[in-house]
Amino acid sequence: MSRRHGRNDPDLPKAKLTKETFSQALEIFAYLKPYKWHFIVGLILLTVSSAIFMVVLYLAGLMVDIAQGETTLDYTLKEIGLLLIVIFVFQGIISFFRVYLFAYTSENGIAAIRKALYTKMITLPIVFYEKNRLGELISRITADVESMYSAFSVTLAEFLRQIVILFVGIGFLAWTAPTLSLIMLGTFPIIVVLALFFGKHIRKLSKQRQDALAVTNTIMNETMTSIRSVKSFTSENFESQRYGTTINKVIGIAMNYAKARGAFAAFMVSVLSGALFFVIWQGAKMVQNDAITAGGLISFVSYTAAIGAAIAGLGNFYSQLLGALGATERVREILKEGGELDNIDPTAKVELRGNISFNNVVFNYPTREDIPVLKSLNISIKSGQKIALVGASGSGKSTIVQLLLRFYDIQGGEIIADGNNIQDYDISAYRSNFGMVPQEVLLFGGTIKENILYGRPKASHEEVINAAKQSNSWEFISGFPEGLETIVGERGIKLSGGQRQRIAIARAILKDPAILLLDEATSSLDAESEHVVQEALDRLMQNRTSIIIAHRLSTVKDVDKIFVIEDGQVIEQGDHITLSQKEEGVYTHLVHLSSLS
Repeated sequence: MSRRHGRNDPDLPKAKLTKETFSQALEIFAYLKPYKWHFIVGLILLTVSSAIFMVVLYLAGLMVDIAQGETTLDYTLKEIGLLLIVIFVFQGIISFFRVYLFAYTSENGIAAIRKALYTKMITLPIVFYEKNRLGELISRITADVESMYSAFSVTLAEFLRQIVILFVGIGFLAWTAPTLSLIMLGTFPIIVVLALFFGKHIRKLSKQRQDALAVTNTIMNETMTSIRSVKSFTSENFESQRYGTTINKVIGIAMNYAKARGAFAAFMVSVLSGALFFVIWQGAKMVQNDAITAGGLISFVSYTAAIGAAIAGLGNFYSQLLGALGATERVREILKEGGELDNIDPTAKVELRGNISFNNVVFNYPTREDIPVLKSLNISIKSGQKIALVGASGSGKSTIVQLLLRFYDIQGGEIIADGNNIQDYDISAYRSNFGMVPQEVLLFGGTIKENILYGRPKASHEEVINAAKQSNSWEFISGFPEGLETIVGERGIKLSGGQRQRIAIARAILKDPAILLLDEATSSLDAESEHVVQEALDRLMQNRTSIIIAHRLSTVKDVDKIFVIEDGQVIEQGDHITLSQKEEGVYTHLVHLSSLS
């Protein structure tokens, strides 16, 4: 078990706001285009709602002036009260439709992005996954899309709301109380900006705390998923101490975080509140001197508080929008990756007979370009033949199968299937001719029936049962209370190795491929399971081209032809009897070394 742990950054990297990045980010709005009118109407309702909120603040002060008889407006308190009731009801209706419209836009838009990302991810070539760590990739995509969802559903709307409140509020203050406005604008924004810098420091400490917590979560995840290894190595104390050490680090960072939050609270109470009351004190003096009414002062203070909150909110929402901008950049990078199925023809059909030849094939993996894997490899397979690839580990056996499936592009030579270069076929239609039974079968976490149907989703119930019987699976399937509807568990964990292999064989039988690829499906089974699985494999290989990556003599002795691979080349070929008669042959040597026993 690995004793290393990763580190997850909970905060998304933020993009720099430039004309270019903003223009590129707008590309993501193509997924919102079908819902643009919902979004536009939502923005209109948002503006109206924000303006109404400012009117309510004005009416609050007006009521005080009416009560004291200090207004020239011909309204009573009752009339103002009734007006407020109407406004609140109208405000509530607007708020409902605003929230609904933004939710409709964001949910559908983000769903479209998620679908596009998932489709792109499963069509990206194998090379992409070899160059990127899958766990980090999925985590990053999840965080990026969630950031975009927050931006579309809440952040963007609130950012615009604060802008409306800020400009309407400042305009009202300048119109009603210019003297107080100058005092407020001369002190309040400075304090708010200081508060924003203070908040940035707190967010940094919060990030450090989240980093430390991520480490503890990683350790816990490592330990729980490898609990058998922990117990077999009696590492309980080691893991407990390791976890305890990281928790103590969390406590230290958390206390610094708490101190900063305490200092910020003190700042808010003493400085920010002090500034607000300084403005109120100046206003009270103006009321005393009849320079402003009491109601005007109340409205002024309310607007001042609203403006302060808007300034603080703008800083926070702006930071979140930059994070979302960075998220769109990473999402667009993946969506622009070249997928294998980008140019497929859904109507294309390829029906191979199974004649295959590798002609002087040269290959090295894209992630290890300095290490040649296949060197002028030549293999010829006739339709219906059963052939085996044998050789030491690392000789290139699995690579041959992966190249045949077009998982990688070769650097030299050509691979021919039924007289045509495999690159000339539509890739999806071409791959539909292959069936694979790997050495380590990983089933999907659904039912047995769903896993068998993966070979041909539209097959009938009777065809599934027939495939189960041919694969020697029906006996144990019918013994389960739920039969074919039995849940196999994550990665098929509820089934034994032999049972998983037979499910994989049933899947291949149902698909009925022209070419069967076997990465020795019996090498990790006990004798009893091997016999049952081998019997099913023999039935599966009848009347079709079969390519076997062989590890056991029992598998290769009955094939039509054996290709011995060494250092990326075929050095011997023939049937079992012919190759066994070569006293100095590599195949004979492998048999004697029990590499094929």
